[in-house]
Amino acid sequence: MSKGRREAINRERSERNIFNFPISLLFMKPLFIPAKVKFQLDEEKIKSFSKELPDNLALAYSVQYEDVAAKVQQILKNKVTKMIQVLGCSKPAFSKNIQAILLISDGKFHAVSLAQETKLPVYLLENNQLTKISKKNIEDLEKKQKASYVKFLNAGKVGILISTKSGQQNLKKALDFKRKMKNKSSYLFICNNIDAHEFQNFGLSSWVNTACRRLDLENSSIINIDDITL
Repeated sequence: MSKGRREAINRERSERNIFNFPISLLFMKPLFIPAKVKFQLDEEKIKSFSKELPDNLALAYSVQYEDVAAKVQQILKNKVTKMIQVLGCSKPAFSKNIQAILLISDGKFHAVSLAQETKLPVYLLENNQLTKISKKNIEDLEKKQKASYVKFLNAGKVGILISTKSGQQNLKKALDFKRKMKNKSSYLFICNNIDAHEFQNFGLSSWVNTACRRLDLENSSIINIDDITL
């Protein structure tokens, strides 16, 4: 048997072994239960913030703040020209007439990424406080992403993260990436909840993420698959 044939058989066996994982979980019908945050909006504060916000504003919100966003829209109705729900994994598009984004969410998880990706001013409304995402916030994220890329280039072995969550599952994309990557050993990790604290148990310095693209905010060893050119 030729060397090429043996390698092809071993690769096929490796990929088949992935399915020792209960792959049926990828196809189970999920049950989604809406959860709304209990939050008392300070309408007077929002009215005062209005002076700081530009016109042609996109109002973005995570799903638990949908009701709060509707109230904010009523207060800022002369400024808001677009309402959009954002997910951790989404990369929303905005029309050219949008001058800034007001995001209602917890923390800077979405906000810094939105600012970097859209190149628009982003304001975060959290606990009745308004914060503008700074240039330094964006620069810190870009430094972390560069560090992740350097770690990937220098790594001889990498982990490939695959989520079983609906909307995040990219098994085929992960397998295609594994096939194309010739100069590194790679290992597939399939799970529902990706916990970066567990990475130290596997002795890998670089992790290629095929799940939620915001995971790279959490750990400098994570690099999004779309940021790699093979």
